Order: sequence, then C-alpha cells, then structure tokens
Amino acid sequence: MKRFMVMGLAFAAALAFSAPALAADGAAIFKAKCAACHGQDGIGSAMAPAFKGNAFIKSGSEADITAVIKNGRNGAEKKYKQFAIGMPKQTLNDDEIKSVIAVMKGWAK
Repeated sequence: MKRFMVMGLAFAAALAFSAPALAADGAAIFKAKCAACHGQDGIGSAMAPAFKGNAFIKSGSEADITAVIKNGRNGAEKKYKQFAIGMPKQTLNDDEIKSVIAVMKGWAK
C-alpha cells in the first residue's frame, strides 16, 4: 500500500511539473536551434520573421507549423519573400517540436 502511495505521489508531481518543464525545454530548444535566424525570444532578424503578432503562428494549426519545421520552406514555398534565405528543415523529434510551437504561440499572442 505504501509503495502505491509513493508511486502515486511521484506521478502527481511529474504531472504538476511537466507543463512548465515542457515550456522551458521549448525555450531552450528554440534558443539552440531557431534563435540564430528568428532572434532571441522570436523577435525576428534580417534573416527570418518575428513571431510576435505573426498570424501564421497565432492561428495556424500545430500540424501546419510542424510541417514547416520538419520540411522547411524554400523556393516557391517561401512565405516571406523579403528574406534572402528559406526556412531549412529541422531535425527535431515530435515532442521537441510541440514544445517549441508552444513557446512560439505564446510569443505570437
């Protein structure tokens, strides 16, 4: 019985801290993989658009944003023609992408 209580408490603690941890991981992943082009905190740069107020990020589905992250946007697929380079493909797993999207959507609000 005691073992189940301890396991239950551990599970509850993991659930309580998983959302903030996921957001923190998303921010760290963004900083490592995306900030060089999209700027710190998604403010944009001369190389890539900002996410603050970005309509695609704000209202786009997770599936559509995931597709851009996984497949990139180059050539005719480029949405923002004013930037010289396209969006390169990223090699992030599904959990990493989901956490990065959560951070980006927070900035887009």
